[in-house]
Amino acid sequence: MSRWIIRLVIILVLIIVLEFYAFQAIKTITKSKIARFSWLFVSIAVYANFFYVSLNFDRTEGQTPQFQMAMGLMLTVLLPKLVLLLIMFGEDIYRWIVKLISAISSGDTKPLPSRRKFISQIALGLAAIPFVSFIYGIVQGKYNYKVIKYQLTFNDLPEAFDGFTITQISDIHSGSFTNKEKIKYGVDLINDQNSDIMLFTGDIVNNKADEMDDWIDVFDKLEAKEGKYSILGNHDYGDYMDWKNPQDKIDNFQKVKDIHQKIGFDLLLDEHRYLEKDGQRIALLGVENWGKGFNQAGDLKKASAKINKEDFKILMSHDPSHWEHKVKQDDFNYHLTLSGHTHGLQMGIEIPGWIKWSPSQFVYKQWAGLYEEFGRYINVNRGFGYHAFPGRVGIWPEITVIELKKA
Repeated sequence: MSRWIIRLVIILVLIIVLEFYAFQAIKTITKSKIARFSWLFVSIAVYANFFYVSLNFDRTEGQTPQFQMAMGLMLTVLLPKLVLLLIMFGEDIYRWIVKLISAISSGDTKPLPSRRKFISQIALGLAAIPFVSFIYGIVQGKYNYKVIKYQLTFNDLPEAFDGFTITQISDIHSGSFTNKEKIKYGVDLINDQNSDIMLFTGDIVNNKADEMDDWIDVFDKLEAKEGKYSILGNHDYGDYMDWKNPQDKIDNFQKVKDIHQKIGFDLLLDEHRYLEKDGQRIALLGVENWGKGFNQAGDLKKASAKINKEDFKILMSHDPSHWEHKVKQDDFNYHLTLSGHTHGLQMGIEIPGWIKWSPSQFVYKQWAGLYEEFGRYINVNRGFGYHAFPGRVGIWPEITVIELKKA
């Protein structure tokens, strides 16, 4: 039996179990057949759409907005029912315990106690929270751009760069976009920061260079007073789709690199640039993608070959696992690293000063925001765009502004 059939069977079994408990909750709180079967009808429609799109998914086209929407609706329907399952299954355990105690103590063989209406009401109320959140995330959350500002102080920052500002954006994923006006608003918000330089830390497309064709005229409007610089991300290599032949992949990769010039960015491929001001300078380095366990194309030593150890250094590296495993303890001293990649999984809970949580933290030690170790910093940008799930829930698209200060 092939792997996809096994996976399909597992998914179908999970769906049946979830729908059984969801139906039990609905049945407990209402006698209306219309309400009961409307719920089931909507679920079946979403499942049918997902399987239809999945079975007709063309791997040579990469991940399309249509596939992402089918996936998003599937998650919107399924995940709230996991909440129902936990509560309703917990009640079933309670009902069986009551029955067993009754049978042991008095020999009573009465049927299981009935489901309690208030338990079903609580379950449905709690399930409504992720359901509404996911709907909001798909409709509006993915455009809920947030400007996050940091001020970082360094003893060895050249005085000429005291007050120097950086706008960082990451993970555009243009192949996912559908609303040009919303994206234009995001670009205008980036420009409103009026920073000295702009740095883009990778993943301009999902897979194919032509995903950017309709967005060149939007992103070429990005502005920075003293230059725009960029690097590649893991999706820019075209590794996540099937190509008709190896040459097509090579040609696509070159076209992806050419996009950066079209929108006015200087693409750094294991290279560096010196930023000069009033006779002083800092080094800006950019490496190709380096990720723990996959696609380790980036060569930090090559990028650093012609700069001095005592130079103040800003490193662009798409995947934060590079900082964790290779950069943060390097005695060459990379003062500030800028990454993206994780998207914060596009879902989680963030309340400044109180809670910051996402499933992404179980995969990446540095997954969103600013981190400091050994006197060196990394900022993991949550991403401008979105991928796979066509929305954002609690983890909003980010524009980072960093001001450098001399101690």
